[in-house]
Amino acid sequence: MKLPDGTEIRTVRVSASEAGARLDLYLTRALAELSRTRIQALIEDQAVLVNDRPAKPSYRVRAGDRIEIELPPPPRLELRPEPIPLTIVYEDEDLLVVEKPAGMVVHPGAGVSEGTLANALCFYFQQLSAVGGALRPGIVHRLDRETSGLLVVAKNERAHDALSEQFSRREVQKFYRALVIGEVTPREGRITAPIGRHPVHRTMMTVRPPGQGRDALTLYRVIETIGDFSLLDVEIKTGRTHQIRVHFAALGRPVVGDTLYGAPRQVRVGRQTLPLLRRFFLHAARITFQHPCRDERICVRAPLPVELRQFLAQLAAACGVPTDSVDRAVADFL
Repeated sequence: MKLPDGTEIRTVRVSASEAGARLDLYLTRALAELSRTRIQALIEDQAVLVNDRPAKPSYRVRAGDRIEIELPPPPRLELRPEPIPLTIVYEDEDLLVVEKPAGMVVHPGAGVSEGTLANALCFYFQQLSAVGGALRPGIVHRLDRETSGLLVVAKNERAHDALSEQFSRREVQKFYRALVIGEVTPREGRITAPIGRHPVHRTMMTVRPPGQGRDALTLYRVIETIGDFSLLDVEIKTGRTHQIRVHFAALGRPVVGDTLYGAPRQVRVGRQTLPLLRRFFLHAARITFQHPCRDERICVRAPLPVELRQFLAQLAAACGVPTDSVDRAVADFL
C-alpha cells in the first residue's frame, strides 16, 4: 500500500528492561516528541502495529516486540505566513515565549485573517504544535488585542499538552502591570466576583451574581499611587475573558485606555490633557511555569513597553510625582 506523501515510519524494538509497560506509556517514553494523547490516537487509528498486528493502548509490551508506528504528515496550516517582526524573550527546543505588542490579535478569527501572531509564527517556525487547531499553531493561551506582553508557544505536541494541563490546573503564575483610574483600597487584596457574558452587550463581559457566571480570582498590590491613578501589580489565578478589565471596572476603577469598560478616551489631570494612549495600560509582565519536558521552573519577564513608560512619565510630571520614584517602584515589582 502506498503511503501518503510525508508519512514517516518509525520502528522500535522492546528491550527486556522495558517489558511489562503499557504500550501507550512505552511509546510516550520512546517517542518523546509525541504526547500520550497523540500516541493513543495513533493506536486507536491502527497506525501502531505490534509484531505486524494492531494492539490496544493497554497492551503490555514484551521483550523483543517489534513496534511499527506510522506517523502521518502534520496538517497543513491554513495560514498565510507573514514576516511580521517577533520579539522572542525565551526559546528552547520545546517552546518559546514571545512578547506580543499591543494592537496585534493572537490568531485569526471573526473579521481578522492576517497580521496576527499566528501568521508571524507560521512564517518563522516550520514545526509548531497543531493541537490547538490549524489556525492556532502552538498557541496555548491568549491576550486581548490591546494588551501587550508575554505569551507561551509550544513547539511540539508533548509540550502543548503539558502546558495546557498546567493552565487548566491553574499552576501557571501570570502577573500583569495595570494602571487604573482612581485610588485602589485596600492597597493589597483579592477580587472574587464571578464573570459572565453581558446580557445585553454581547461583546462585553460583566460581573455576575453567584451561580450565574464562571469563578474568577484576581490578586493585586498597589505599586504606586500617582495623583488619582493607581499603578498595580496584578496576578490572575483564573483566565476569564477580559478578567482584569472587568474586575477593576466593577470597582469603579477601569483600566486606563479601556473605553469599552468605562475609561475616558483621553486622560485629564487638572486642566492638562495627556497625549492619547492608543491602547490599554495593561501589560503581561511576568510568567512562571514548569518546563513541559524537563524538571525546570521557567520564569520570564518583560519590562513595560516604551509607550507605557512614556505615558507614566507624562502622568507623573502632570501630577507632581518624581518620575524616578515611579521607575524604582515599577522595577522593584518586576
